[in-house]
Amino acid sequence: MATVRILPSIPVPPESFEARRNQYYSTRILKEMLGEVPPNTLKLLGVTDKDLCIPILTYVFGEAQVGGTAAVVSLARLRQEHYGLTPDRPLLLERLRKECLHELGHTFGLVHCPSRDCVMYLSNTVVDVDTRGRDFCDGCQTVVGSGTTTERRG
Repeated sequence: MATVRILPSIPVPPESFEARRNQYYSTRILKEMLGEVPPNTLKLLGVTDKDLCIPILTYVFGEAQVGGTAAVVSLARLRQEHYGLTPDRPLLLERLRKECLHELGHTFGLVHCPSRDCVMYLSNTVVDVDTRGRDFCDGCQTVVGSGTTTERRG
């Protein structure tokens, strides 16, 4: 069992904003977060309402340091409103739960799992987020539960 602490918000670094895309580079946010890791912290998870991207992808739901400390998840594309639909708080919370587990799994060294029933399955779209599993498969859970990292999975 781990102790969870909610920390004060830190500002999104202005240099992470990419005006041409009207999005924020998640890698720059992760870099900022790494400067704010409190002592005795195993993992640091940030949640933002900013729409995130990386240079090679149109958008990302989140990003994490594989085998590292920090991860960030965006609410922007998890919200129904982003797709012109009516807000759905329970669905948003379920999507957020999956994305947080997914990104934290990366911090434990997990890569994308081939099992669609696993929360570590790759999600390219919000439909993928909705249809993948909500928990780690047995193999991924073993890695996360042991606190060790792995470079390759499945």
